[in-house]
Amino acid sequence: MSVALTGNAPTTFEIKSANLPLVALLLKSDHLERLGEEFAQRFGDMPDFFDHDPLVIDLTPLQALDAVPVPDFVALTALLRSYRLNPLAVRGGNAEQMAQALAAGLMSAADATVQRPARSPEADPATSPPQVPAVEAPPAPAPGALIIDKPLRSGQQVYARGRDLVVMAMVNPGAEVIADGHIHVYAPLRGKAIAGARGNGDARIFALGMAAELISIAGIYRTSETALPKEIQGLPAQVRLVAGPEGDKLVIEALGH
Repeated sequence: MSVALTGNAPTTFEIKSANLPLVALLLKSDHLERLGEEFAQRFGDMPDFFDHDPLVIDLTPLQALDAVPVPDFVALTALLRSYRLNPLAVRGGNAEQMAQALAAGLMSAADATVQRPARSPEADPATSPPQVPAVEAPPAPAPGALIIDKPLRSGQQVYARGRDLVVMAMVNPGAEVIADGHIHVYAPLRGKAIAGARGNGDARIFALGMAAELISIAGIYRTSETALPKEIQGLPAQVRLVAGPEGDKLVIEALGH
């Protein structure tokens, strides 16, 4: 026999489970001056790239160093906040690192949900190095793409936050197109193109005339200092990220091949 019992519920609040999309910083060095320089190189001309995103500092990469350092977490969090990031927690550290992080006002996120970076079907699991887990990334880009109909001139920048970017006209040298998802340029691409800007390794770049000053997917980049092959330069092509035994690399292919 079952019995149903009435209960009293609070009238002023409820407790529910919630998932918080986080950005993860995989810290590979405690050299904060160099870290600041590299942040400035990548985000210095994009002051609105982050929007006070909650962030977890992942110390796992530091554990592989010969002498495991203890970062200056006060200085580190100040640097991150200057780029509109909101560091909340830390994970993957040893006892001393975690103690210093807690003293700096961060909390432990040892139980944070993690996922491994996307892998290409072509990668050989037997020869590929183990991947460092990353804290769960923001949600995948939304289906609706940002569409740009006009040519982009030198100095112009377009960022498709949380979605794909479609450009229907030329991206001139000195212009920059950025997307958290894919980038499609139905014209010559002669400026900079940064896809998977928040770590989406599945993102791709497509262009009807591939001649970019810089191409980047999930932080892996290539500049025009390394010339494209003749069968790619100025022709329809795509760029994708492939995992291999020596780490992730960009693969550029002629479209239709």
